Amino acid sequence: MDKLVIEGGKSLSGTVRIHGAKNAALPILAASLLAAGKVQLNNVPRLLDIEVMLNILDRIGCTTLQEQETVTVDTSSANSFHVPEDLMKQMRSSIFLMGPLLARFGEVAIYQPGGCAIGERKIDLHLQGLKALGAEIEEQDQQIVCKARKLIGADIHLDFPSVGATENIMMAAATADGTTTITNAAREPEIQDLQHFLNKMGASIIGAGTDTITIQGVQQLSACTYDIIPDRIVAGTVMIAAAATRGNVTLTHCNPSHLSSLIHVLKRAGVQISICNDIMNVSCMSRPKAIERIVTSPYPSFPTDLQSQVMVLLSLADGFSVMKETVFEGRFKHVDELARMGADISIDFSSAFIRGVQRLYGATVEATDLRAGAALVIAGLAAQGKTTVEQVHHIDRGYDCIELLFQKLGADIHRFNAIPKSFDLAN
Repeated sequence: MDKLVIEGGKSLSGTVRIHGAKNAALPILAASLLAAGKVQLNNVPRLLDIEVMLNILDRIGCTTLQEQETVTVDTSSANSFHVPEDLMKQMRSSIFLMGPLLARFGEVAIYQPGGCAIGERKIDLHLQGLKALGAEIEEQDQQIVCKARKLIGADIHLDFPSVGATENIMMAAATADGTTTITNAAREPEIQDLQHFLNKMGASIIGAGTDTITIQGVQQLSACTYDIIPDRIVAGTVMIAAAATRGNVTLTHCNPSHLSSLIHVLKRAGVQISICNDIMNVSCMSRPKAIERIVTSPYPSFPTDLQSQVMVLLSLADGFSVMKETVFEGRFKHVDELARMGADISIDFSSAFIRGVQRLYGATVEATDLRAGAALVIAGLAAQGKTTVEQVHHIDRGYDCIELLFQKLGADIHRFNAIPKSFDLAN
């Protein structure tokens, strides 16, 4: 297994380019099935999750090619609505194929998806949405099979603003008969990106970014070329790392408007942030301040995907902070690992109580999931001494060679037992 070895205590400094958003690219790759032809996607990161999605598309008859950050998917030869179980178990986002395959073939067969163990993530809302559009759903030999001769537009209210369910319904409804309205829809930037992609293919969708999305079904979509948005979680991770190491870092090719809640939190902690179009500078020359209370919640509130990273910063802050997690009940697994490094954190149900310490110390720790792994890398960068982060494959699901990213900023971080990738992260 790969591991990262970090000699900490160095302030990050320099410029880094933010790669494309995993959580935008995955549903857009799935949505390419809605048009029979060759789709070209630019700014696609090279990640394990992207590799799994491309493997699934290949297995169902498509032809895919990734060169650097450009992916080409020829869906004209797609011939199967069965998502392979071995690949589906590797990635939660394989669920995005339900809507497009059902719309294209009138049938889709899937298994319960895999992914990070961060709490219960049912697919009930996905199934309810597709059922409202006219799908018949049954379980057969551990498979979930959905069938529909024709999808019909419907009014769908989501009990929770699920990102995945919102996107699956959007994709299925894009070529359905009539109008579909999704209320209490998720509002994330990645949903807006999916809307822009579908509309570029010829769909008629409005409202993404609000809690009501309206889809007027069209008869046919056409292949197109599209640029994926920057990854706001990768950008946020770099911003937090700059603050935790008391560094001075410039991020390019990012979208500051997608990071408003994090920017607000970091400024409360005493971090200096300046913004010019798609460029941000983040600096923190002194010990960060504690923050009385942060609550994770769906966008545009503070994202659960940055909770563990910010907890590292608060572990080094002057004072006492509280972090409340409301999205995933299993998202405090990094706390025990941070405690190995000297953090003073206690957990009570869904809240973490953090008493800032003067410094963290290097230790051998294990990435239990994607974002927890990123948090441990930040802790290692800020800590005194050597940190070894194991189970790096979790991190590789969402960060395109995280060691090279931080090396560009002067960090002493190296990967062992890995085949190195070579590409330029800085402009």
